[in-house]
Amino acid sequence: MTSDALLVGRVLVPLDEIVVRVRPSGGPGGQHANRSATAVDVSWSVDDSLAGSASWRERIRSRAGSTIRASSSRYRSQWQNRRAALEVLATRIDDAARVETPRRATRPTRGSVERRQDAKLRRSQTKVARRRPQVDE
Repeated sequence: MTSDALLVGRVLVPLDEIVVRVRPSGGPGGQHANRSATAVDVSWSVDDSLAGSASWRERIRSRAGSTIRASSSRYRSQWQNRRAALEVLATRIDDAARVETPRRATRPTRGSVERRQDAKLRRSQTKVARRRPQVDE
């Protein structure tokens, strides 16, 4: 993260496109936790953004929706929670933007086929050995 932009993979998302809201953090903690706005919620609208290419934004929109959100209330300081929330947001955007390589179908090797068939044969012989003996009349 730079001072005026969030680095997502190789794309810089300007911080003025990211909406940052602060709120009181929930849970125990006495007067300080109940009165201090230390929890941070961040959101980024893919539709309103000019960051990256159009295909990059479309890939994100199709996988994660038009708005991506993250929040943090882990730390006692608003500054640390802001940093943590922006890191989570960057990770979510990067995961949605990642181009997945298609899986190539492969055939099992001859050795793996032989090992599987040998294991099936051994298992079959074990089960045959457990059966009751046949009584011939």
